[in-house]
Amino acid sequence: MARLLPPSPPSSSAATTKAMKGNRGKGTKPELLLRKALWHEGARGYRVNWKGAPGRPDICFPGRRLAIFVHGCFWHRCTRCHLGLPKSNTEFWKRKFELNVARDQKKERLLIEAGWKVITVWQCELKAEPAKTVDTILRCLQSIDKSLQKKG
Repeated sequence: MARLLPPSPPSSSAATTKAMKGNRGKGTKPELLLRKALWHEGARGYRVNWKGAPGRPDICFPGRRLAIFVHGCFWHRCTRCHLGLPKSNTEFWKRKFELNVARDQKKERLLIEAGWKVITVWQCELKAEPAKTVDTILRCLQSIDKSLQKKG
């Protein structure tokens, strides 16, 4: 498979290298916070990075066909946070962020086309209003459960 990005530019300092290595793709603090809150509210039956769903959502409820992505504002370019580009290697980062956003859109489209409902939770909204975010997900689950009961 061809690389879409050139190799990462060398970091300017050991501190930058350490910070970048500390970034995780799975099991991030916002994901853990949301999962803990959902569990506490009795929302069981979810899977983490489940391979059976298109795009491997961060959290998904397979029986209810609900996929949840938990996006970090920096890496996924939250439009509410208006984060700028890093000062060095700007073209590299611009391209990287564009590819991240395009990949996010593709994953969401694939899920919707497969009949899934998709919720995107942003790090900033989870931090600012965790109860509201969890409530939104719980209401969505209740709505799905009601529609499944009508079908059954």
